[in-house]
Amino acid sequence: MSTPDTATSKSPAGIRDVAALAQVSTGTVSNTINRPDTVHPRTRAAVEKAIAELGFVPNQQARVLTGASSNVIGLVVLDIESPFYMEAAHVIERTVRESGHVVMLCNSEGDTTRESGLLAMLAAQRVRGVLLAPASLDEDSDPYKDLPGDLPVVLLDYNGGPEHCSISVDNVAGGRLAIEHLLQLGHTRIAVVGGPTGLRQFADRAQGAREAIIAAGMDPEVSLIEVSTSGIGIQDGRRAAELLLEADSPDAVFCGNDMLAFGVYRGLIDAGLSVPEDVALVGYDDIDFARDWVVPLTSVRQPIDKLGTRAARLLIEHSAREDSHTHRQEVLPPELVVRRSTDLRAPAQH
Repeated sequence: MSTPDTATSKSPAGIRDVAALAQVSTGTVSNTINRPDTVHPRTRAAVEKAIAELGFVPNQQARVLTGASSNVIGLVVLDIESPFYMEAAHVIERTVRESGHVVMLCNSEGDTTRESGLLAMLAAQRVRGVLLAPASLDEDSDPYKDLPGDLPVVLLDYNGGPEHCSISVDNVAGGRLAIEHLLQLGHTRIAVVGGPTGLRQFADRAQGAREAIIAAGMDPEVSLIEVSTSGIGIQDGRRAAELLLEADSPDAVFCGNDMLAFGVYRGLIDAGLSVPEDVALVGYDDIDFARDWVVPLTSVRQPIDKLGTRAARLLIEHSAREDSHTHRQEVLPPELVVRRSTDLRAPAQH
């Protein structure tokens, strides 16, 4: 049995241990970690080898206090359970890892108060910057104008105008694509199931739906049924289907995301209806599971790879705080992917 006198414990390696093993100064070790481009490649290799052998872990807060840029990037999403945001997060993490950064994932739950608290916390943690899927639909003011700690932010899936960097998809065009497809199939009574009314993405998709109805010479008050849900998940879609079926059933449903569409599908099946024989169904996002749904789902595809990759690279550029940086707003085009939920002639897989 060991006693306190005989028991040994190994202290974590420090910067001096790394310097001694690599036979360099502690300043060189610091530069290798914080400013590797200033260190000769041969010396840098020796220091990196010593770090690996000793299992040395740099103190992130100490790095920031020296003036070095943090390697942590915040990612604030509306719903951590949403496959769309998780697919985007995977792309973002892969992209920032290539440049030596890591992602801190946060969930605002679509609540502006919680979102503000998360941004303040991330600023206090001195993260390099934040990728933010905003929870606000305030058209009259800019809730992201004065961020805590002059925090660099890139808005994700949201165009905040010229005062911000943003990467978004043209959601109005996406809504038009969905409704034009349904109109071409001969549907004349179409329901639009959106998420919470405070989320601009869903408002824009519903606007596109109305524009398509009007462009077809139809009255949206007659031909369009709009339902908003309190959330953006499967159960919310199921409840929306129940509401729709209490009135005159539509012959087609366009949902603001794929998860809502999955819920609407379940609600329709529970009521004894078939998709697409009785009701055609269109989703939005085209998450990976859409093509593998019970009836493969027609969906408006968001280019998630491009969205995540370009957002991550824009944030790294923006957070470098170079004088030459100017805010950019990039809007990506959506694409309609037709599957069997609207057209039995479509292939089972895409």
